[in-house]
Amino acid sequence: MTGAARGIGAAIARELSAGGADLSLFDLTECCETAESIRDAGGEVTYSVLDVTDRASVTRAFDDFDHLDILVTSAGVYGEPADLGEIDADEFDRVMGINLKGSLWTVAAALPLLRKSGGNIVCVGSAAGKVGGVASGPHYVASKGALHAAVKWLARTEAAHGIVANAVAPGAIDTDMIAGKGYDGSYCPLGRLGTAQDVAGIAAFLASPGAAYMTGAVVDVNGGFFMG
Repeated sequence: MTGAARGIGAAIARELSAGGADLSLFDLTECCETAESIRDAGGEVTYSVLDVTDRASVTRAFDDFDHLDILVTSAGVYGEPADLGEIDADEFDRVMGINLKGSLWTVAAALPLLRKSGGNIVCVGSAAGKVGGVASGPHYVASKGALHAAVKWLARTEAAHGIVANAVAPGAIDTDMIAGKGYDGSYCPLGRLGTAQDVAGIAAFLASPGAAYMTGAVVDVNGGFFMG
């Protein structure tokens, strides 16, 4: 899985391990803390540094795999929450490159293995991609909305191989990504920010046999902010 060094990705990794999965973790920074917590709990894990925007590197990262049941793409960035006219091209490309291209390059690299196993794909989207954002910028919104659409395309095209593809769409989750950006619990009916564990439980379900007849879904985890 990608984006496993902290936040939602780290919580998903720990949840999958607790369910018995052996993990290979990737992130732009080392996943030492996540991996150590998994090993301390008796889990099996390896980790590597990976830039998901580098397609060749992503492809090579899967060369040594001989089996894969689950792929989780969690690598993501928030970007600057500026108006469209204030965002320069490099910032736009950075957000789209990590949030959208990074997920698609990772899925593409993993598909040959997933087709053999009839595996599960779980992508981490965002409520912003459904409602146009809470306080995020247009490039973040666009990247997550496009990711949701791509998950539906994957679900349709890969069903013949027994693959199910779904996404989880978190609302405001209390992680470093939104720290200092003005979010508080008043944004949703449940009256609190979400936790990474709130998202991890749903993602782990989507990766499990319990979701075998569920594909193309983008599951809301947002405290009631958006009820689709």
